[in-house]
Amino acid sequence: MTETRDKAVTWLTQEAYDRLKAELDHLSGPGRIEISAKIEAARDEGDLRENGGYHAAKEEQGKIEARIIQLQEILAHARVGSAPQTEGVASPGMTVTVRFDGDDEEVTFLLASREESSGAPIDVYSPRSPLGSAINGKKVGEKASYTLPNGRTLSVEVLEAVPYVGN
Repeated sequence: MTETRDKAVTWLTQEAYDRLKAELDHLSGPGRIEISAKIEAARDEGDLRENGGYHAAKEEQGKIEARIIQLQEILAHARVGSAPQTEGVASPGMTVTVRFDGDDEEVTFLLASREESSGAPIDVYSPRSPLGSAINGKKVGEKASYTLPNGRTLSVEVLEAVPYVGN
């Protein structure tokens, strides 16, 4: 994901875009029909207060509707192709190596969206994560700070940023 002047963009390969679009098409078409049939069948069993099948089907319906909304949002802001990349600058699609202040160990990961990274053989950090958003756009040698969920602030230095070459 990168920032444009007006909104966030999620960069996807054609394969990832097609996979997400197919999932959306299935869930919003046959998926909705299937879950409606399950709910109707469970409703016909009687008292809804003690009907486990009905409650499970309603919960499944809620998950399907939430995923439909999530997919619509991703696809609405997606661009097919590769994010503009500059070697030496941490950005989506780059393999980034960092070192945390106070730690000699280096950490290498792919900076990419979850939708794009399925099957990646290395750890993947989202550009929307606290670490990802802190280093996004930083050049080799630059430092960034970000806040952890526990409220602590952590500093990190970008050591390397090279295009991800895949599996």
